[in-house]
Amino acid sequence: MYKNINITQISKSKINLLDLNRKKLKIFLMSLGAKSFSTQQIMHWMYNHYCDDFNKMLNISIKIRSKLYEQSIIFASKFIEERISFDGTIKWITSINDQKIETVYIPEKKRATLCVSSQIGCPLKCHFCATGQNNFQRNLKVSEIIAQIWQANKILKKKNIKNRITNIVFMGMGEPLLNLNNVVTAIQIILDEYGFGLSKRRITLSTSGIVPALDKLKHMIDVCLAISLHAPNDYIRNLIMPINKKYNINCVLNSAKKYLQYSHANRNGITIEYVMLDNINDSNNNAEELANLLKNIPSKINLIPWNSFLGSSFICSNMNRINIFANILRNKGFIVIIRKNRGQDINAACGQLTGKIVKYD
Repeated sequence: MYKNINITQISKSKINLLDLNRKKLKIFLMSLGAKSFSTQQIMHWMYNHYCDDFNKMLNISIKIRSKLYEQSIIFASKFIEERISFDGTIKWITSINDQKIETVYIPEKKRATLCVSSQIGCPLKCHFCATGQNNFQRNLKVSEIIAQIWQANKILKKKNIKNRITNIVFMGMGEPLLNLNNVVTAIQIILDEYGFGLSKRRITLSTSGIVPALDKLKHMIDVCLAISLHAPNDYIRNLIMPINKKYNINCVLNSAKKYLQYSHANRNGITIEYVMLDNINDSNNNAEELANLLKNIPSKINLIPWNSFLGSSFICSNMNRINIFANILRNKGFIVIIRKNRGQDINAACGQLTGKIVKYD
């Protein structure tokens, strides 16, 4: 168990350096009288050594360290709860002023993915998603997004787990594009060689399709794009995803196509996420519709067996139906992946994150 530090303990007048990308950190440090190369040195301390104590940064002058201590902090919210699934998936919960954030670590043979949250709750209220059934509270700060990666890396290192984080997906709680600026700044830190140093092809941003933000994103950052589509037509999508009434399928896919024109990260096209719901979006005709919808969009399709949660009346399509659906799409030339359910026993699977601490038997 990890100690819960209340954010109110931190002076609001101090700048949290985990909120700053390299450019902003450089401006701040130079305002203190530091040399420009101090930026890389301090980032190395923060993101390679997970150091939050300026006194330990011995290659930084005492004078600058003193100013840093007076005007700034390095604060990464700690995990207060950890749950480990039988399949190796780990779910961590952060608590900030009694608001809960969930982060999920998914190890595989040749890679390990960290699923991070960008909001507390989600305002989109997709009917098949547990996160959307909880009240939306707020956007996460850059430092609160970064802290999830920072603390996860520290814990994996401490536990001597060899399968370190290779991929990061913005598929946790919230809609990333409704927190556009903070998410982009966090990604800049993740990409930075003096930050976490990941390749843009190892970062995936998943969105339900906030079209104005997606149109801006192509000029801001280049990462792998996933579209939470979940329906082959507007009628079905309107029923299960209220956001479709504002940004319909054609608007979303047209915006995604424009993003592809600017992107080098999406070599094999975008990922289309499609949750499989029994007798709602899983018929043979639905598969044919989906194939026709995507025929001119470079994409791979990720079919997601629906994960149940308390109070929902949906039923997951059975595996025979999912395989038939997948084969129709494959016969049309699409790359189709059926997602493996991970962490269901600890409510860490896709669509199950609620930010609530649950006691498990």
